[in-house]
Amino acid sequence: MTLPGWRDWAFAVKTYAAAMLALFLAMWIDLPRPYWALGTVYITSQVLAGATRSKALYRVLGTLLGAVVSVVLVPNLADAPELLTLAIALWVGLCLYVSLLDRTPRSYLMMLGGYTAALIGFPAVGQPGQMFDTAVARAEEITLGILCAALLSSLVLPQSVAPVIAARLEAWLGDARGWVVDVLGRARAARDTQAKRLRLASDAVAFDALATPLRYDMTGAERSAEAMATLRQHMLMFLPIVSAIADRIETLERAGALPRRVRSLLDEMAAWLAAGTTDPETAARLRAEADAADPVLQARPAWTDLVLASLMARLRDFIDLRQDTRLLQRHIAEGRPLTHDLAFRYTAAARTIRHRDHGMALLSAIGVFLSIVLTCTIWIATGWPDGAGAPMMAAVGCCFFAAQDDPAPLIVGFANSALVGAVGAGIYLFGVLPLATNFEMLALALAPGLLACGVFMTRPRTAPLALGAAVNGSAMIALEGSYTGDFAAFTNTAVAVVAGMWVAAAVTRLVRSVGAGVTAGRLRRVNRRSLARAAERRGAQNGLELAAIMLDRVGLIAPRLAALPPEDAAWTADLLAEVRVGINLVELRRDRRRLAPEARDAVERLLAELARHFRNRAAAAPDGLLATLDAAIGAAGQDPEPPAHRAALLGLTGIRRGLFPEAPPYPAAADARAPTAGLAA
Repeated sequence: MTLPGWRDWAFAVKTYAAAMLALFLAMWIDLPRPYWALGTVYITSQVLAGATRSKALYRVLGTLLGAVVSVVLVPNLADAPELLTLAIALWVGLCLYVSLLDRTPRSYLMMLGGYTAALIGFPAVGQPGQMFDTAVARAEEITLGILCAALLSSLVLPQSVAPVIAARLEAWLGDARGWVVDVLGRARAARDTQAKRLRLASDAVAFDALATPLRYDMTGAERSAEAMATLRQHMLMFLPIVSAIADRIETLERAGALPRRVRSLLDEMAAWLAAGTTDPETAARLRAEADAADPVLQARPAWTDLVLASLMARLRDFIDLRQDTRLLQRHIAEGRPLTHDLAFRYTAAARTIRHRDHGMALLSAIGVFLSIVLTCTIWIATGWPDGAGAPMMAAVGCCFFAAQDDPAPLIVGFANSALVGAVGAGIYLFGVLPLATNFEMLALALAPGLLACGVFMTRPRTAPLALGAAVNGSAMIALEGSYTGDFAAFTNTAVAVVAGMWVAAAVTRLVRSVGAGVTAGRLRRVNRRSLARAAERRGAQNGLELAAIMLDRVGLIAPRLAALPPEDAAWTADLLAEVRVGINLVELRRDRRRLAPEARDAVERLLAELARHFRNRAAAAPDGLLATLDAAIGAAGQDPEPPAHRAALLGLTGIRRGLFPEAPPYPAAADARAPTAGLAA
């Protein structure tokens, strides 16, 4: 473990300063629970200034929403604790469900709106007549903490996300360039090539976490936020395109049909990439050479001609994609908005397409609902003093970690951090704070503990423990305008906080926890259902839109594969092939109406069988599907001159290579007729 650097200490100091400012202001304006402002600073603060600002607005709005809901529910249902429990639990569950469907900072609005209602509502049950004043006070305290965190983060040594993006982007492009140079150079497949491709997908999806702070950077770099969103999608599109190029080269080399002029073109492209130049004239020349090497498809074209034509199409796509990527990279490095037209055919809507996991969001909502109901039942049945802390922290624990595959260990870790915070709070409350007679002495006394928490919050491994200790410890100390050291109340609060999170962990383990393998398998099945809908003429109407959502899921699958043994992750070899099939499938579906009647009928039969195949959980494609696919190629190849027929042939070639990479070459000489069985979609 490396020692903290000056940036780590700078973050710790300014977070501590923001916490003290929030605490001082809360005490100065005589808010009833100023420690809420202090704890909120630590919840809100992020190392990157843009990340703190990006969440600040949505946290404020979410807090106000939660306060309004608590004002509506508590006074009207205070006399019926069972109904109040159900109402708040349902509200928190609904908010958590909606928030998990949005993978942007906007999700904080609904998440905060949910558990803030629990934080405000449950402690106020005993005094429903003062609910409005209590809600206003809680909203003021939390908002004060958010604003102080955002202010200090922006004014004191703000850390821009731009250098982080530039470094990670250069590393990603370097890894991608090495892979593509190997492909174009016809190097033998290196070990773990599939793992490297999936890691590229995972790293590309991870840029989402940096793109959001970029929008709020306030250094001028935020002007390139749109370029970053487009670049992220271009990065993902590298994967199926280069994967297709590698497949076509391997197929032609195996058949001994890779022309010398194409070999020369591939070598030139490899040298072009290795040199790192972005001269548009060189790109235009390489594109012209790809056009010149594109074969003219005759009637009943040979399989090698179809594969070669597909290779040339993908090489042109790659050249355009690479030039766009370098252009976008320069825009991001210079902080300039995107003003140039891009060469790669791209749907603007694809930038915002993200996977939404309704199933796991629903399970998370059920988990937090049951956790709140169970902790409230224990609280009400036992008449537990200060027992309101249990459902409050059950709601917080379930919401904080709901995006994880298995939130239970993290919730337990958060509970353990509360124990650490309780020990520290006890030492402060009964040993140190009685000696603090003014705010200056109080701030000085709190400095060692809070500064240590701030430093450890900069390290991913220790951040959850440090955050939990800071937030829970400050809540248990319950700093107010004057010293009040009640050991019984302190003990009850500490037990309630830890017990609430333990209950949440147990319920989550029973209802919501899944392994990385289960999540990865579910995402793959969702991708196959998207392919089935596309074959059925439903879902995405554009191949790149379908690729966008499928690649987003591939990026979510990739980091989970590290937790799987190799034999359990064998099916990952099909992931990028399925994305390629999806692109070709949608484009084929769109072009089918311009085909000759016989070819259109053959494609319709193929789409129906493809839909059935992707609805079936069996991974291997049936032999009958290969026969139908070959029949469609034969029908479209009777007259390959019309543009629609040529496009259909390239799409069918891509589907055949994606689904049947080990099948023998398409028998061009055979005039196979489309089978008549299985006409129903």
